[in-house]
Amino acid sequence: MANIQDVARRAGVSASTVSNVINGRTDQMRKDTLARIQAAIVALGYRPNRAAQQLKTGQTSILGLLVPSIVNPSFAALARAIDVAAQDGHGYRVLLGNTYRQQDKEETFFEDLLSHGVKGVIVVSAQVELEHFRTAISRGLVMMNYDGRTKSRPPSDGMPIDSVSMNNFEAGRIAARHLIENGCRRLAFVTESGKTISRQDKIEGFLSIVSEAGTTVAGKVVEGKAVSDYGDSEMADLGKALAGTICDMAVRPDGIVAINDMLAIGLIAGFRGRGLKIPEDISIVGIDDMFLSALVTPAISSVSPPIAAMAKVMVDRLIARFSDPAIPVEEFLFAPTLVSRESVARRPGA
Repeated sequence: MANIQDVARRAGVSASTVSNVINGRTDQMRKDTLARIQAAIVALGYRPNRAAQQLKTGQTSILGLLVPSIVNPSFAALARAIDVAAQDGHGYRVLLGNTYRQQDKEETFFEDLLSHGVKGVIVVSAQVELEHFRTAISRGLVMMNYDGRTKSRPPSDGMPIDSVSMNNFEAGRIAARHLIENGCRRLAFVTESGKTISRQDKIEGFLSIVSEAGTTVAGKVVEGKAVSDYGDSEMADLGKALAGTICDMAVRPDGIVAINDMLAIGLIAGFRGRGLKIPEDISIVGIDDMFLSALVTPAISSVSPPIAAMAKVMVDRLIARFSDPAIPVEEFLFAPTLVSRESVARRPGA
C-alpha cells in the first residue's frame, strides 16, 4: 500500500508538500505542482490515514453542520452548499446532525463533535447565547451561526461566534411589495407561531411595507401551531391546515406572504381542496426559493437568498478562525432577491 513518502517521491516534492494537498492547504501552491501531486495520488491509489492524522493533530478535516430538520428542503439546500464550499474550497468533509431546535440534542452533538476531533461547526439556531454554546466554545469548538443574526460582541465575553444571514427584514418587504405592486390590497403574512429571530424579522419587514402603503392596503399576521416547537418539518401540513382557516375568514386576503416555500406549497394544496385557484383567487409569495418551488403548479414566486455565497463565507470564516481565534466577531448580512413565477396575478388597478 502506498504511503505519503511514495507519493512525494513520484511527484518530486517533499512529504510536507503532499500533506498540504491532503489537508486542503493549496492556496499558495503552484498549479503544476498541485497537478503532479494529484496525479501521483491517483496513480498510486494513495488513501490518507485519517485516524493517524487525528492522533497526530488532535483534530480532523471534518466540519459539523447542525440544522433543525433536514426534512425541510431549504436546510437540505443549505447542507449541499456548505458541503460544496467545504470540499472544493478546503478539502473538508461535512458531518450533518438534526437538532429539532432542542437544547439537549445540541449539547449531545457538541460532545460528539469534540470527542471526534471536529474543531468547527455551523449551527442553525436562534439561541446561541445559551450556556451550552459557551461551554462548547470554552472547550475549543469554533462556531458559526446561520440565520440567527448574532450581534457582534467582544471576544472577551467567551462567545466569538460570527453569524451569516439573509436580510430577513428586507425579504419580508420584498414579498409584500411584490403583492402590492400587482394589485393586492388585503395582505396576510402566514407563519408558524414559534418565533425565531429570522421569522420575526420577516414579519416586521412585511408590516413595514403595509404601513408605508397607507389606508389603501390592509395587512395581518396569521399564525398556526405545529406539533413541534417551531414546525421546521411540518410546514406543508401546517400550510394546508391554515388554508382552511383563511378560507373561513369573513374578509379573505387576496395576497399572502408565506414564511417559507414549504408552507406556501401546503397553502396551495389547501386552497385547491376548498375550490380556490392560485393566483386567480389568491396570490402567494414564498420565502427561501427552494428547488421544488419551480416544479409545483403554479410555480411559486419566492424571495431567494444567495445560498452559495453565504455558504462560502461561513466555511471560509470558520476555517480562518482555526488559525486566528482573535479575528473580530462579525455579522454578515446578505441581500435577497425576488424570483417571479406564476403564483402572483396582476390584478385590476395594479
